[in-house]
Amino acid sequence: MKILSPRIHGYLDYLVVIWFLAAPTLFGLTGIAANISYALAIIHLGLTVLTAFPLGVIKVIPLQFHGVIELIVSFALIALPWLLGFASVASARNFYVASGIAIFIVWLITRYQNAGVKTGTINQP
Repeated sequence: MKILSPRIHGYLDYLVVIWFLAAPTLFGLTGIAANISYALAIIHLGLTVLTAFPLGVIKVIPLQFHGVIELIVSFALIALPWLLGFASVASARNFYVASGIAIFIVWLITRYQNAGVKTGTINQP
C-alpha cells in the first residue's frame, strides 16, 4: 500500500538527516559507528537535495532511482553492525538495525512513480 506522497517522503528524508546527525549523541555511538552515522547524514542530505521531487533543490536524480538507493541502504544498514564488527555494542547495533527497518518501511509505502517534478530543474522561491 503506497500511502506516502513524494512530498511527505521529502519531509521524512530531511528528518532522517537530522536523525543520523543526532544519533551519536542520542545513542552514545562512538568510533566507526558514529563516523558512519555522520557520513550517512551528509550523503542522505545530498541525495535529498538532488532528487527530482517536491522538496528537492537541484532536481537531477529521478525519484525512482532515489527509491532504489534507499532500498539498498535499508538492507546495508541492517547488516552493517556485523560487517564492520560493532554488533556486540547493543546501542549501535540496535540503532542501525532499527534505522534500516524504518527506511525499508518508508520505501515500501512511498509512491515513487510520478513525483510531478521534471529532472534538471532547480527550486526557486
